Amino acid sequence: MKRNPVFASAAAIVCLLVSGAVTSAGTPAHRATPAHHASSAHRSYHARHRYLSNFDPAKYDAVDFDEPEIRELAIAALGHEKGSVVAVDPTNGRILTIVDQKMAFGAGFEPCSTIKPVIALAGLQEGAITRETMIQVGRRRYMDLTEAMAHSNNKFFEAVGSRLGFDVVHKYATLVGLGQRVGYEIPEEQPGYLPSKAPAFGGVARMSSFGEGIRITPFQLAALVSALANGGTLYYLQYPRTPEEKENFQPRVRQQLDIASLLPDIREGMLAAVLYGTAKRSYDPYGEQALGKTGTCNDEGVGGRLGWFVSYADELHPKIVIVVLLHGGGRVISGPYASGIAGRIYRGLYQRNYFAETDANHVSQNMPASTAGDSH
Repeated sequence: MKRNPVFASAAAIVCLLVSGAVTSAGTPAHRATPAHHASSAHRSYHARHRYLSNFDPAKYDAVDFDEPEIRELAIAALGHEKGSVVAVDPTNGRILTIVDQKMAFGAGFEPCSTIKPVIALAGLQEGAITRETMIQVGRRRYMDLTEAMAHSNNKFFEAVGSRLGFDVVHKYATLVGLGQRVGYEIPEEQPGYLPSKAPAFGGVARMSSFGEGIRITPFQLAALVSALANGGTLYYLQYPRTPEEKENFQPRVRQQLDIASLLPDIREGMLAAVLYGTAKRSYDPYGEQALGKTGTCNDEGVGGRLGWFVSYADELHPKIVIVVLLHGGGRVISGPYASGIAGRIYRGLYQRNYFAETDANHVSQNMPASTAGDSH
């Protein structure tokens, strides 16, 4: 019987996380002592803290109509990092908050490994892979889609992209909104960039593993993952910034994707990433479990390193999509580090009963008027 990593025993998952026997790339970890790890992390943390202690990513934001509770937690979780947080309601496309609006509204960044859900979607839809397909990623090592998503394996997605070819990859990237504005009447939003031919460096293979040649915005990622969360509806993202816009908000559907049958396979990989893969820093055993995808790379276009994390919670009744983008020079900048920031936001929301309140509001809004106020 094929092992399903998502539903592995709790004991096995805990042992994997605690032992550190395997890195996020799936290779044996170096044999450093706990004291070495602690001292190295301690020095790295305090060096960055001194360097960024006066940086305020929210300093120039206009926030009168953001959701204050979500914004407060996002600012606290981001701290003094040079980064941005975008939160969206996946059930209607409403932007709930944007921290560091200048960065979020910028021209876009290389997506790094956050391109992989798009490649997975294309591969499944086109029949290039199934959830059981095993692809060789090393001399004696093979992975299926769940493991490749969990550990963000580049070889796997390079192979899938090569099977699909540039034209098919470009088709699906366009379908989900890359290279386009996905907001509704948001004048600051930039369209990013989607190349019209395969990049010279690495071709479609590298484009499918790192997003080579693509410039993506947090809004495009939020719209994409909202569709993965809600069953395939691509909403226009809307950012109400007047009392009238907030009061009269109505969802606007951009496109309906016929992907419902494929979503369990993609969601399984995103859940595995959080349970034991590259996004395990966002894992909360007591709260509302998130599903997510990390991305880490050097961005030659803007210089420095990028750390992405895009996620949503929860799987059965999605409440919120959170995109974290970090940009800087230190090696700590990474997708796993970004996932830890999102994890702090999720834990804060859970502690404040945000998910319970959202459930109650959802039930109330969908009950008949005659029973909506009943206590039983």
